[in-house]
Amino acid sequence: MTKLRVLSMRKFTILQPENKSFNYKMFDTYFILGLEHIANLKGYDHIIFLITLCAVYKIREWKPLLILVTAFTIGHSLTLALATLDYLNVNSTLIEILIPVTILISAIINIIYPTQRKLMPAKYLLALFFGLIHGLGFSNYLSVLLSEENSLVLPLFGFNTGVEAGQILIVASLLLLSFLVLRITSIKLRDWIFLLSGAGIGTSIIMIIDRI
Repeated sequence: MTKLRVLSMRKFTILQPENKSFNYKMFDTYFILGLEHIANLKGYDHIIFLITLCAVYKIREWKPLLILVTAFTIGHSLTLALATLDYLNVNSTLIEILIPVTILISAIINIIYPTQRKLMPAKYLLALFFGLIHGLGFSNYLSVLLSEENSLVLPLFGFNTGVEAGQILIVASLLLLSFLVLRITSIKLRDWIFLLSGAGIGTSIIMIIDRI
């Protein structure tokens, strides 16, 4: 018989079986849910943030962009895990307001410093901090999904992996689109940055007003 070590939470129980069998069906289910959550146009705030965050980069600048996205990933993975496991509890309404604020700040920085690469260390820290906020947004959705689950660790891992896969697809699509626009049209990089960031500012202000 399988022995279990049980840690009780407010609503959930973490079950850690001594046998190390991997439930691929559960992982696959939550992977798809994570992928759909970030790629779903209904959750466009996360998509717009990623577009705004990465708007100033070209394909050849993939290394600093990778560091930037990794910093964001570390941030949201941390708070997603802590909030889902009930170690962190923040007002969901506040988080829903702060998410478009992260878009607004990122867009303003893009417009003021469109090509300033000396600011990269500060941008990495900012991406990490913004990731903490977005992770709390992800956790609100995931907690609802997990309300009927006995095990948390595997669904959390699958969901977070799905979010990362969707994030990679969004960033890669943006880089490809930027490459094609700058290569085929007469649009300059600075104008392209202003276009994307301006759209981010307008959209984020509407979201903030709507959520207050």
